[in-house]
Amino acid sequence: MPHETRTDTRLVDLEVKASFTDDLLDRLNLIVYRQQEQIDRLIVELNQLRRQLPEESANGPGSGHNPRSEVPPHY
Repeated sequence: MPHETRTDTRLVDLEVKASFTDDLLDRLNLIVYRQQEQIDRLIVELNQLRRQLPEESANGPGSGHNPRSEVPPHY
């Protein structure tokens, strides 16, 4: 009988571990899903910023002018 009790105890322990593992897997899957959503939003935002960058350099102050090539007024 002690052998069956030990086997039952081990089986219960394995079932508990499997349950915790399933729960952990579900939580990690949710985290990965949310991270992917955030990555997708960041990619969209980055693409919008890249489209704005050439427009701002063409229309912005100096219109593409390089301030390093300009001699300061006191020289």
